[in-house]
Amino acid sequence: MSKLGLIIRREYLAKVRNKSFVIMTFLSPILMVGMVVLIAFLTKLNDRDKTIIAVLNESDYFSNEFITTASTSYINFKNITVEAAIDSTVSLGYYGLLHIPNKSTLEDITSNTFLYTKESPNSTIITKLEKVFQFRLEQKRLQLLGVSKEDFEEISSSFSLHTSTFAGELNVKGFNEIRAIIGGGFGYLIMMFIIIYGGFVMRSVIEEKTSRIIEVIISSIKPFQLMMGKIIGTSLAGITQFVIWIFSASLLLTIIILVFDIDPASFNSANQMADAGMPSVANISVMNEKMMALGAEIYKIPWVMLISFFLVYFLLGYLIYSSIYAAIGAAVDNETDTQQFVFPVILPLMLAIYVGFFSVFNNPHGPIAVAFSLFPLTSPIVMLMRLSSGLGEGGVPIWQLVLSIVLLIVTFIIIVWFAAKIYRVGILMYGKKPTYKELYKWLKY
Repeated sequence: MSKLGLIIRREYLAKVRNKSFVIMTFLSPILMVGMVVLIAFLTKLNDRDKTIIAVLNESDYFSNEFITTASTSYINFKNITVEAAIDSTVSLGYYGLLHIPNKSTLEDITSNTFLYTKESPNSTIITKLEKVFQFRLEQKRLQLLGVSKEDFEEISSSFSLHTSTFAGELNVKGFNEIRAIIGGGFGYLIMMFIIIYGGFVMRSVIEEKTSRIIEVIISSIKPFQLMMGKIIGTSLAGITQFVIWIFSASLLLTIIILVFDIDPASFNSANQMADAGMPSVANISVMNEKMMALGAEIYKIPWVMLISFFLVYFLLGYLIYSSIYAAIGAAVDNETDTQQFVFPVILPLMLAIYVGFFSVFNNPHGPIAVAFSLFPLTSPIVMLMRLSSGLGEGGVPIWQLVLSIVLLIVTFIIIVWFAAKIYRVGILMYGKKPTYKELYKWLKY
């Protein structure tokens, strides 16, 4: 076996045999699945608690407007004073009391209506109640202008613009955002992998350097081979851990769903739509149509192409950043000294996530999105966001994809060359915190 192969094998086995690595490999899926189940349980528990609002309506209006839904119940009080209604609301533990006074005009009624609560009310509840009063005010004002109730209902009916491609395929509203989120998810995985396992490479170099083992190792192997062996070995250990996480988490989540009879669609219940005031049957029908259309569009996403290029960008992006991490580890004596060098490395990754989301959401083919998808230090994340829309016509132009990969390869070669120079000098330097000026001098050696 070649010397590089020996280093890769040594780094890989050192990582996978580490107790903390083994513990986190099998404990992390349990924690992740447990968190998902806990969120589902808390969401379901929270949905069980209805908001109960007492209504004291002394006017001739709003007799049928406040309809009980899955999340909000309305209890009507009659023939009692406001003070008695407030006392009853407090004693019964209701959320609040909505008092609608008896005035001569609807304008006076609405302007003197109050919601009494123990604490500052929820903005969602306020908005829901305000919509009821706003709707009736608009209706009354138009009636005074000679518009009938039927005409008002026809005027106020909602409108949704149909969109289609030039080829005649209907588009689903909001699907561009969903595709960007899917691509952003892949990009976020790359960022987290780079930060976590790039840090492993850096710490491994620091440990060997501080223990002076490095002096023995480089007597029989070139520094470049040692650096690449650490990078590749650590990446293989990370991939192993990642695959185990995905498999075990999926298996554990499936078992929990089957054993405890958890409905995976509980987050997509029609309760939220029912709160909008539409008939529940119509809501379910509309929701089903939208979900079917959305599912069809998600199925059309080029998953094979997206996953394939995820692996390509992940590999190239990881090699670039892990080379930088290895050079940082060789340049310092302890992890405390790495802070001044690590932040500039993480900054492009953070910039790619935030700028990528904003630019790809608004205009995936705009100049900002294109520029960040070509810039080598941000392209592994931003390009994946754009690739979720496809490749070629309507998606990412092929020349941009090819140029992005070529730039990544060229950047990797350049950074590895610079990192190897720093690594070669830095691994034998002790007792002194390097500056950027000294690192520049090391590049000339």
